[in-house]
Amino acid sequence: MTNTPTIRTELEAFIKRRGLNISQLGKEAGLNAGTVSSILKGNRVMAVDQLDRMTAVLALPQGYYYEQYIQECMVEAVPNWRRIRPLLYRCAELDKLDCIRQIVLLLLDNLTYSPLLFEVAEDFLNQGRKASAALLYESVANSERRQHSERLAFCQYRLFTLRLGDDQEQNLQAALQFEPFVDRLDEIDQLDALRDLANTYRSLQRWDKVDKVAEEMGNLARIQISLTQQPRSKRQELHKKPQRPLFVYVALSDLFRGSVCDARGDYEQALQYDYAYADLSWVQDKDEDTLHWLTLFKEWAQANIKVSRLMFGDQSVLPEYVDYIKSHNNEKLAGILNILKSANKSNFDVDYILQYFESEISSLIQQKQLKAVGVYSKELVSDQIGRLLYELAHYYLKKYLYFKGFDYLLQGLEKFITLNNETFILKCVRLFENYREFANSEILFTYRNLLKGGDEYEKKIGVAVNGA
Repeated sequence: MTNTPTIRTELEAFIKRRGLNISQLGKEAGLNAGTVSSILKGNRVMAVDQLDRMTAVLALPQGYYYEQYIQECMVEAVPNWRRIRPLLYRCAELDKLDCIRQIVLLLLDNLTYSPLLFEVAEDFLNQGRKASAALLYESVANSERRQHSERLAFCQYRLFTLRLGDDQEQNLQAALQFEPFVDRLDEIDQLDALRDLANTYRSLQRWDKVDKVAEEMGNLARIQISLTQQPRSKRQELHKKPQRPLFVYVALSDLFRGSVCDARGDYEQALQYDYAYADLSWVQDKDEDTLHWLTLFKEWAQANIKVSRLMFGDQSVLPEYVDYIKSHNNEKLAGILNILKSANKSNFDVDYILQYFESEISSLIQQKQLKAVGVYSKELVSDQIGRLLYELAHYYLKKYLYFKGFDYLLQGLEKFITLNNETFILKCVRLFENYREFANSEILFTYRNLLKGGDEYEKKIGVAVNGA
C-alpha cells in the first residue's frame, strides 16, 4: 500500500527537481524564507493564499491541491476557521462545489459552525454565487433540522428562492416544501416570504394557495401597522425593516386576492378588492418611498377596475385601458394578455389593438433572458408569455386565421412543455384538436414532434383529445 504524497512532499520533490534552495522557492512564490522553511519542516500549516502561491510556482491549475489540503488541515488536524473560511471563498470563486460539500460535511457535526457557514452563504448570495450559497444553506438546514430555529427557516426561505426556475412543477415543489417554515421566520421576514410565495403560486395559478397566503400576509401586515401606531410610550419599534413599506403588504394582499377572484370569474368581488387598494388615504407617511408606492397602487387599481369591467363584457373601457398600457411599459405584457382574454371571452374584435402592439408582442414572445418586471417575478413573466401565446392562438383560430393561430399555438405548446405546465399543455392540445382539420401537414408534423418530447403526458393527452 502506497501513502498519498502530502503537499509538503510534493514541494520537496519540486525543490529537488529544480535544484532550488528555500530562499529561491520563497522568492518565486512571493513568500519570505522563514515562512517557507516552517512549511517544509511541518511546523506550520499553509494558509490558502500561500497554497495558491505555491501551486502557481509548480505551474499547476488553481485549486489543484484543495482536496489534499482539506484532508491535511481538517481530517488530520483540528479544523481552524481562520483557514477554512478563506478556503470556502476560493472554492466558490473557482466553482469547486465538491470541495465545498466536503468541507461542510466535515464541519457540521459541530453546531458551532452553523452560524458561521450561514454568514458565508449570505455573502455568497450577495456575490451572485448561487450554487455555492445553496450548498451551504442546504447543509446548515440539514444540521439544524431538529432545532426548529429561525435560522433553519431562513435557510429554507433562501433555498426556496434559489430553486425557482423555468420548470413549474419544480417551482410548485419548492413552494410546498418552504411553506411550513414561514411561521418560524421573524414577523418582518414573514411578510416578504409570504409575498414571494403568493407570487409563485400566482405564476402556477394555484388560486386557493394564493388566496390563503395573501390573506395571511394582509393580516400580519395590519398587526405590524397597529404596533407602530400605538402611543409612543407603548409603541413597539420594528427591530428591522421589511423590503417595502408596511402598507404595501396590505395593498398587495387585496391586489392578489382580487386576481384570485378574476381567475374564478367572480368579477364583482374582484372589484371590491380593487376599490380597497384604490383608497389608501389611511396611510399617514409621506416619505418618497411611500408616495412612490401610493402612486403605483392608485394606477394599478384604476387599471384593474377596467380589467374587471372588461371581463364583464364592457367594451367601452377598452380605449382607456389601452392608453394606460401604452404609457406603462411594465404593464404591457399583462395588459395585452388581459385584452386578449376578454376578447376571447366576450368575442371582442381587437385587431386594431394587436396591430398597434405588434412589435411589442413580437419582442415579448422572442425575449430569451427573462427578468422580473416591476412587481411581476421572472416566473410570473414566463407564465404570462406562455398564456399570451395561447390567447393569441385562440383569438386567431376563432377568426379563421389558421396559419397565424397554429403558429402561436405551437409556440405556446413548446413554451408550456419547457415550463412543465401540465394544465396549459392540455389546454393547448384541446385547442389544437378542435381545429385539427384545418392544420396542414407541416403543422401536424411539428405538433407531433412537440408531443413526442412529453411522453409523461401521453395518456393525459389522449383523454384531452377524446374529451375535446
